[in-house]
Amino acid sequence: MSDKIFIFDTTLRDGEQVPGCQLNTVEKIEVAKSLEELGVDIIEAGFPVSSPGDFNSVVEISKAVTWPTICALTRAVPNDIKVAAEALQYARHKRIHTGIGTSDSHIKYKFNSTREEIIERAVAAVAYAKKFVEDVQFYAEDAGRTDNEYLARVVEAVIKAGATVINIPDTTGYCLPGEFGAKIKYLVEHVDGIHKVVISTHCHNDLGMATANTVSGLINGARQAEVTINGIGERAGNTALEEVVMTLRSHRELALDTNINATRISSISRQVSSLMNMPVQPNKAIVGRNAFAHSSGIHQDGVLKNRESYEIIDPKDVGIDENSIVLTARSGRAALKHRMHVLGVELEKEALDKAYEAFLKLADRKKEITDDDVLMLAGEHRTNHRIKVEYLQVTSGVGIKSVASVGLNIAGERFEACATGNGPVDAAISAIKIIIRRQMLVKEFLIQAINKGSNDVGKVHMTVEHDGRQYYGFSANTDIVAASAEAFVDAINKFVV
Repeated sequence: MSDKIFIFDTTLRDGEQVPGCQLNTVEKIEVAKSLEELGVDIIEAGFPVSSPGDFNSVVEISKAVTWPTICALTRAVPNDIKVAAEALQYARHKRIHTGIGTSDSHIKYKFNSTREEIIERAVAAVAYAKKFVEDVQFYAEDAGRTDNEYLARVVEAVIKAGATVINIPDTTGYCLPGEFGAKIKYLVEHVDGIHKVVISTHCHNDLGMATANTVSGLINGARQAEVTINGIGERAGNTALEEVVMTLRSHRELALDTNINATRISSISRQVSSLMNMPVQPNKAIVGRNAFAHSSGIHQDGVLKNRESYEIIDPKDVGIDENSIVLTARSGRAALKHRMHVLGVELEKEALDKAYEAFLKLADRKKEITDDDVLMLAGEHRTNHRIKVEYLQVTSGVGIKSVASVGLNIAGERFEACATGNGPVDAAISAIKIIIRRQMLVKEFLIQAINKGSNDVGKVHMTVEHDGRQYYGFSANTDIVAASAEAFVDAINKFVV
């Protein structure tokens, strides 16, 4: 049995299904190129039939990357498969990923069907996909809760129909590691022709066991792991790429490894976090800012004497350079460009010039610029919004009514308004509403500090409801009122065209 583990990254498909984390095509290409540099074997680029945007993203990603296989997701529906094949036309290595639910719950309540009919639909989908591409992956949705004997029947049938990869998803994150590993082992031992295909794992983290289940599956015969950067994904997320890769590297006795260039892990983690506006929790394994921090005196003493006393991974192995260049107001454009490159961000000259101007203004207000600050500056100058906050002046205090004066630049024309409110943020938003003249309601409002300190940059995440739909806005600024106004306008840009 081969000891090579294929890494199937679904950051751009399953990971992007998180509310508020949608990327445009340019941003998806940026992430796809980083995944290629990272060494990912297969990139699941989207679900083409779901929207014109997803279709176009699969087309453009297929053109942009060279050696990874580009995969497109479908349901077991002929039109889904046909559209996916069209989207993959430019891919050098293409794969259609089709499938259907196999648990009794899915069969009865989702499909109102029978076990035999599900097998027929699965076989038909694989056979049809095979007419367009040689590489066909089949997923048995909710396999984690599917009876092993029936699952084996489904898998054997789709292998005979031409499937090359069999995906066994723990769709609801229900399984225990021993249970999931035993499921993979059962298929290896009971399915005729299983040695001809690659078995894949796709685990969700609802009970916090996605990585454990994935590794258990690999130990028991799976040779492809479906993962996302930072473990992002629906609900509690997917298996984290960085956790699987470094678990295998740390446990050499398993004799399992990947093609991943682990020194790129830290940079792509930050890139995805920045582009998707999804902060990485500080105690996140491998990529959290506290992953290699030691505050206990006993731990500090041990690490200083011998790093391996409390660190099983060298930070440099995942691209964390403890001697990185410190950025201050005296740093030049080259230093900023270098830091962006290290973090996986490349800007065109004009955008870099604007980012540098903003960097100098921010550096004047802060003693030291962090990597999060750099990513915030890069994201700020990567997009051209139709509506921008040109100026904001707020008067507030104890015992007085908050008043805000706002100036917006809308497609090159300035609009101004003043309003009072229940606090400075409410006043600023009320003034913006006067200019925009749409029915808008702030549903969620989250403020996060990047680091400690009253002069630090604060991030604002905002959900705005308009015409029955929700739109997500984000901004970062040392002035939290300004960040709130900018986040509100960022959301507005997504529905005012």
